[in-house]
Amino acid sequence: MGHRLLKVNEALREVLSQEIAALKDPRIGFVTVTGVETSPDLRHAKVFVSVLGNARAREASLAGLRAAHGYLQDRIAADVRIKRTPQLQILYDESIDRGMRIETLLKRYEGELVTDDTDTAAEAQAEPGPPQEAGDKPVVSPRDDPAADDAPGPQGGQRP
Repeated sequence: MGHRLLKVNEALREVLSQEIAALKDPRIGFVTVTGVETSPDLRHAKVFVSVLGNARAREASLAGLRAAHGYLQDRIAADVRIKRTPQLQILYDESIDRGMRIETLLKRYEGELVTDDTDTAAEAQAEPGPPQEAGDKPVVSPRDDPAADDAPGPQGGQRP
């Protein structure tokens, strides 16, 4: 997609966002223009919108936007300086719904992994090394032994 087409898409998105917010149709709820895809010849533009609410609110808002189609195209013609005013096609953007569904699935899957990982981690903490017999003393390195601080150093003298 060319730089010019990206600029046209962004300009259309900005104008449509402002004009949709100003519409007085009671059917139109909280609508966000998520993107615009204009054809290379600027004759057609797909306007992707997200609607806050349930399926009924979404359908009502889309019907209101489709009814305002002519007004929105007129506002584009007045505000955006391009050779042709594209024919608008208003579509519901399902990517947000898909993203929320994926996030829900990931959280559910992550919850399953967390319980499996915590069980494994608890077992690993319970058995830090090779099994010891009842009479064996744990092996402590001089670095880990707090009593080793008073022991002579490698030179045979006291540590400063």
